[in-house]
Amino acid sequence: MITIRKSEERGHSDKGWVDSYHTFSFDSYKDPAHMGFRSLRVLNDDRVTAGRGFGAHAHRDMEILSYVLDGKLAHKDSMGHGEVLGPNEIQRMSAGKGVVHSEFNGSESDPVRFLQIWIVPKITGVEPEYEQVKFDPEEKRNRFKLLASGEEAPGAVRIRQDARMFVAELTSGTELEHRLAAARFAWVHVVKGTVRCNNQALGAGDACAIEQELELKIVGSGPDAAEVLLFDLA
Repeated sequence: MITIRKSEERGHSDKGWVDSYHTFSFDSYKDPAHMGFRSLRVLNDDRVTAGRGFGAHAHRDMEILSYVLDGKLAHKDSMGHGEVLGPNEIQRMSAGKGVVHSEFNGSESDPVRFLQIWIVPKITGVEPEYEQVKFDPEEKRNRFKLLASGEEAPGAVRIRQDARMFVAELTSGTELEHRLAAARFAWVHVVKGTVRCNNQALGAGDACAIEQELELKIVGSGPDAAEVLLFDLA
């Protein structure tokens, strides 16, 4: 079974310095029908103007992943990390029993666009952790690149949940397959371009939930390269 979540159905907020689209309920966007999918709780598409950002704020018991699409994202936290994240990098902050952090546009002249993803952990009250991994863009070209996993994996950050997050950039006509084990679920989010997911047409910002399916086929369908995120979830 495939359930489509269209881009225009998402929540939207524009505070001037940050323009955000919310796939699931977040902040002022409240929708009881879209509180997340399995352990995937938040998927925000944030655009932050130059020199602005989210001041110091606290989190606990959440796996927070950041994936930059354009520009630079500056991160600071109470664990002592001060990092800058760019495209083709994945950042993981396991909030654990509590962490304070800030996220700012790392440029004084150019905007930054990034995806903020929250995954509910299977263990709580543990020490917070931080991890950042950079990869070659060729690793995601016409194939799935593993970005995050509940198990140790080369080139991926480790999250405290039985979940995997992949990214792929597909040229037109390229087909990728992903097998789902029994009792597994998937969420596909289109970052850019157009694809067909199990023969369902999806455009930029669209997503779909996959349940009771064993095979997932994603095909690039537009003139330009498409980019998708795939979450394999318990």
